[in-house]
Amino acid sequence: MPIAGWSVATWSPLILFAVIATLTPGAATMIATASGAQFGFRRSLPVMLGSACALASLGVAAGAGLAGLLLAAPSLQLAMKLVGSAYLVWLAWKVSRSGPPKPLSELARPTPFIGGASLLWLNPKGWAMTLSAAASFAALASGPGQLALLLGATFGLAATASLFLWCLAGLVLRRLLRANWQWHLLNALLGLLLAASIIPMWLE
Repeated sequence: MPIAGWSVATWSPLILFAVIATLTPGAATMIATASGAQFGFRRSLPVMLGSACALASLGVAAGAGLAGLLLAAPSLQLAMKLVGSAYLVWLAWKVSRSGPPKPLSELARPTPFIGGASLLWLNPKGWAMTLSAAASFAALASGPGQLALLLGATFGLAATASLFLWCLAGLVLRRLLRANWQWHLLNALLGLLLAASIIPMWLE
């Protein structure tokens, strides 16, 4: 059965919602920028694809109704916030302590696929965002299955495009920075912004 009322005009509010939500600076976008500057585009693909696939999976879960069950458990939400915050603080520390790129160094390892996915899976804000989209755009589909596929595809594609753009911003910075102090300043700033992304998680 085709998705209800299919047309670009009908889908445009959902697409706009997903694009704005994924382009907004946050933990995943800061990691994509830092990874692009430090490791380049190709070596940053795992963390970007991990984050994009995780957000797509949250969209599927929200469309299928699973996100509502998860967010209805306060103790589980608290556990996710604690673990997610600890993980982000650790990543922020790693980013802030990075120096100039050292691609041949054994210590220069980009965040892996599962690390990128964890940025979204452990962040209740990502669950809440996809759940609000499921509630707002449920009329676009004829049932939970179609809504899950629609949200998964939309958020997955939007996140992929957004993270690629943020990674390219990191590549631009990589070309502009020459001195060691510039790299230390950039990494400290990115680490600070990554740590600051934890604050909205606790204000909700």
